[in-house]
Amino acid sequence: MFIDGRKVPEGTVVETDLAIIGGGAAGITIAREMIGQGLSVTLIESGGFEFEPETQDLYEGESVGVGYPLTSSRLRYFGGSTNHWGGWCRPLEPIDFEKRDWVPYSGWPVTRADLDPFYVRACEVCQINSTAFDDAASWEAKGKPMPLAGDEVITRFFLYSPPTRFGKKYRPDIERAKNIACYLHSNVLEIVPSENAGEVDHLKVGTLSGARFTVKPKACVLATGGIENARMLLASNSVETAGLGNRNDVVGRFFMEHPHVPSPATFLVTDRDLLAEWYRTYTKMEGERGTTMIRGCLMFDEGYLRREKRLGTVMTFAPVRPVMAEPQPVPAGASEEERKQAERQAAEDETYRGILQLARSSNSSLPPSGEVGWRLGVGCASEQQPNPASRITLSDEKDALGMPRTRLDWRLKKEDADNLRANIEAVARAFGGWGEGRVQIHFPKRDEWTEAEGWGNHHLGSTRMAADPKLGVTNGDCRVHGISNLFIAGSSLFPTGATVNPTLTIVALALRLSDHLKRRFAQSAAVEQALP
Repeated sequence: MFIDGRKVPEGTVVETDLAIIGGGAAGITIAREMIGQGLSVTLIESGGFEFEPETQDLYEGESVGVGYPLTSSRLRYFGGSTNHWGGWCRPLEPIDFEKRDWVPYSGWPVTRADLDPFYVRACEVCQINSTAFDDAASWEAKGKPMPLAGDEVITRFFLYSPPTRFGKKYRPDIERAKNIACYLHSNVLEIVPSENAGEVDHLKVGTLSGARFTVKPKACVLATGGIENARMLLASNSVETAGLGNRNDVVGRFFMEHPHVPSPATFLVTDRDLLAEWYRTYTKMEGERGTTMIRGCLMFDEGYLRREKRLGTVMTFAPVRPVMAEPQPVPAGASEEERKQAERQAAEDETYRGILQLARSSNSSLPPSGEVGWRLGVGCASEQQPNPASRITLSDEKDALGMPRTRLDWRLKKEDADNLRANIEAVARAFGGWGEGRVQIHFPKRDEWTEAEGWGNHHLGSTRMAADPKLGVTNGDCRVHGISNLFIAGSSLFPTGATVNPTLTIVALALRLSDHLKRRFAQSAAVEQALP
């Protein structure tokens, strides 16, 4: 059932077993898991079913570190940012969950093995018809991995969600569910705890139209995204002045992203067909349960990461253009800009031609087309070190609801740049040793990294999980330390960011939390039944 919060009578008190704040991937996943569980569920969503500028404006804020788009990087209506995600899915690697002595503040309170069964379920939620993320044999009908030299660089696969628009795909489920009430156009203004801040007492809810009402839950899940989760805890400060869950000053710290560098190097191969089709483009394949869209990428072997003490990076390729054996004439009637572009390309090709001819010296003759080889477009995303100085705080400016806006101070470290440069060098060694490829590195060594060339719109780490309350906001069950009935879902839980897109892991963690909540409510019901 859906309810327009703007029409809720002033002063209404909604009593519920479980309140879920946020109707994105995590919130909708948890709500669906509660269908038919005998619990009353209240799902609270800031927006409606479509984009609305006045609601989106609630995301506005200050960016005072590395420049970052606080508003355009996420969406605030039912379905959340799944309304514009690209569907890239891949689990985190086992090493990503480990405490690594070369990565400060690393280590999750859960392991990859703990999440494996939930990754399988998450693939179903994200409508992915396979789980062969690491099995090249499953996809060999469209090619085989490049036989790169050495043991540092490996081929792995992204499998694609359609992408699933959670708001559209799962709206009917929420609408039909007799035990779920989803309040639209409704914003939690504060999570209000008991006097000793040991449990959530109630939620203050308001709308842009001015309506105000209250939700009283037995348990509450905060699932508003990697930035808003921290903002909400910090703004819930009427009892705990530093914000809920923030007695150790961890809330908002350790914000991470995936720095993206669009052209960190020029990659050359002697023949485009040496790259399997799935390296070059999104490729439809027949998987375990039907058609699956896949993409091959380059990542790094765990042994290399341990030996060289590196963080992860992922690289994807796409053919840009051939490098011809002879300079190509400028077309008649070309414009001045086209002529200049042709001259720049000719100058580049003169260098690339020599490099590729050397690479081909012991190989087959030129194809009939006269191509010496191909220049590849490359994109890469990299992991960054957890950094407590990279953080979310509250701005002095207020939004239309009277809540303090976000102030984001995203920081990159020299070590992050050094790591990316070293990983590109490792790929260059693998290409060079292979003999069919060459790499010209453009990403410079630098003393500091103050501006990002790009990012993934992946908001990570601001309410991280940790067994030690001094190092994290929640425990391994996603419960906020020191608060008995407040849980968090989403990528703000990530202690380290890994290097792949977070949505599949967000859903896997949400499924795991759902199972925990089901057990918790079942145990509570059993205790009540046993009472005289």
